[in-house]
Amino acid sequence: MLKEKIINIENYQIKPGTKVLLKNFPTDYDEGKLDKAEGEELLESGRKKLAEMQDKLYAHDEYSVLIIFQAMDAAGKDSAVKHIMSGLNPTGVQVHSFKAPSSTELDHDYFWRHYKALPSRGMIGIFNRSHYENVLVTRVHPDLILRENLPGINTIYDVNEKFWETRFKQINRFEKNIYQNGTIVLKFFLHLSRKEQKKRFIERIDDPKKNWKFSPTDASERRFWQDYQHAYQEALSNTSTELAPWFIIPADDKWFTRLAIVNIIYEQFEAMHLEYPTVSDEVKTELLKVKEQLLSEENK
Repeated sequence: MLKEKIINIENYQIKPGTKVLLKNFPTDYDEGKLDKAEGEELLESGRKKLAEMQDKLYAHDEYSVLIIFQAMDAAGKDSAVKHIMSGLNPTGVQVHSFKAPSSTELDHDYFWRHYKALPSRGMIGIFNRSHYENVLVTRVHPDLILRENLPGINTIYDVNEKFWETRFKQINRFEKNIYQNGTIVLKFFLHLSRKEQKKRFIERIDDPKKNWKFSPTDASERRFWQDYQHAYQEALSNTSTELAPWFIIPADDKWFTRLAIVNIIYEQFEAMHLEYPTVSDEVKTELLKVKEQLLSEENK
């Protein structure tokens, strides 16, 4: 999509079995190969190309695409959805923003509410937060696991390393299953620095139009920054697979974040080799007959 591979997908994709250390991944774009103005121009071009791919996906009606966004607060998940997907046909996109589970959802396994929200064939589904919250926020706050009323889990001491290893295996099986049934899975972690998060929090407080986006609990969770970094590292290391890869995207520069995500999604679409369905010779003959009828009407 971009000339000279300015954005190389391999720089951001986590290969299966890789032990992820987030401190080794940049949070900002400092390669200097393009500036913000060029990036925004390329983003607009990329959105148009995605729209073309979406049309083929819908016409093909064999696959669906699930795009997952995970990140620390203020990393730009909402704006990424808004800007990247703005060029798509809204009737072909399903967006779900998952909050804390309800009592009804807690009475089911943690995949239940996510499985119900999976995109149907020909559709693009976007999860703003996802089933990964069950190995992220719950890992930082293991007392939340007790609300799930799981067999054999009676105290937070039962929520041990073996418990998390089991969850990672469950997630990999879940994603393998939906992939084998036609859902392409792309997972993006928006990698934000603690310094940039602080800056965005202050902006939300200072701007009355953004006050609604900020909650005091967002700031209180900063106390657990290192715990969240560890939880993300473990999740990324254990659940990036060939069938459902993770991509770590620098999130301090929003324009680059959006451009990188669009580029990666487009390349994944290209790899699917989607084409418009062809019709049989018999149908083509019928179409030509209909065309002749329509042309004769115009001449009357």
